[in-house]
Amino acid sequence: MSDAPTSDGRPDEPAAPDVRHALSYPCGEPPAPGAVREVAPGVLWLRMPLPFALNHINLWALADEDEQGPGWAIVDTGTKTPEVLAAWRQLIAADGPLAATPQGARITRIFCTHMHPDHVGMAGWLARKFQCRLWMTRLEYLTCRTLAADTGREAPDDAIRFYRQTGWPEEALDVYRARFGGFSKYLHALPDSFRRIVDGEALTIGGRRWQVVVGRGHSPEHACLVSDELGVMVSGDQVLPRISSNVSVFPTEPDADPLGDWMASLAHLRATLGDHLLVLPAHGEPFTGLHARLDRLAHGHDRGLQRLRRSLADSPKRAIDVFGALFARPIDGKGELLGMATGESLAHINYLVARGEALCETGADGVRRYRAKA
Repeated sequence: MSDAPTSDGRPDEPAAPDVRHALSYPCGEPPAPGAVREVAPGVLWLRMPLPFALNHINLWALADEDEQGPGWAIVDTGTKTPEVLAAWRQLIAADGPLAATPQGARITRIFCTHMHPDHVGMAGWLARKFQCRLWMTRLEYLTCRTLAADTGREAPDDAIRFYRQTGWPEEALDVYRARFGGFSKYLHALPDSFRRIVDGEALTIGGRRWQVVVGRGHSPEHACLVSDELGVMVSGDQVLPRISSNVSVFPTEPDADPLGDWMASLAHLRATLGDHLLVLPAHGEPFTGLHARLDRLAHGHDRGLQRLRRSLADSPKRAIDVFGALFARPIDGKGELLGMATGESLAHINYLVARGEALCETGADGVRRYRAKA
């Protein structure tokens, strides 16, 4: 019952060695839309424009082969926009950079890390054009289908009640009503069938072994792909070099604890993945320094939780009252940024509530207020 964000919307900084945080960016400048750059044997970096504040997404092409011959397995697809369509047509042209046979490009299969439109938007178009299968975790596929089904619906009463309880004014609720059901604006219809991938599954792509590693919190069942042979991790939005992925509570599950899922996933990745991996993120540039980045992401949320604890100890707060404790920039009182900030605030609040550190009280005005547990 809520349009899921693609990211937190903060623009990236220019690529440079991040000495202070132990990250380095060894792959140089990103390719232009419609071009590619090899970052590991048989691994190509593609970049597509996005019509958002965060203005790009990285896609990946993995050399593959099936019973019909050589081709490319694509990881993530970009949004359904004219600019992305033009870039894909350039990539798959007979003389394009993805030409794998004398007849032109072949795409053997499509992997989508998760269900946000910048990742899955062109999957349906590519799958139908190349008659290939979409590979995705079950929860991501089904959640995407569910959100796309909201197209044309009015905003449900449950969703309006949810945001009214956070303290949203009527003007913001009116904006939400007008925007509701827009999830599929940047999305081609998904294929009606898919190939499910699961956490820990070993896949063979182009004769090389890749392992599915699932993370949670940013989306329900986000799939990363790791090749120890190549020393590469395709991280999607699960690990980004300069921005932190949005971790939010939505009206469909008001009492969810996505931040708990996110923190557990960061710890799991830290414990199970080697620090040598070249990380291929959805936004920003490929980087090394995985463990340092995971530590910094976890530390950032820990600091936010500490500030939130102090804020809730002062006096009961609505979800919209704690923005100052969690965000460095002001939050506009309407529009997409308000929804993302509210979802993030509730994720942090629900984290404390789930661990017995905060209590929720509903006032006579129907608004929920939270206070630190004595």
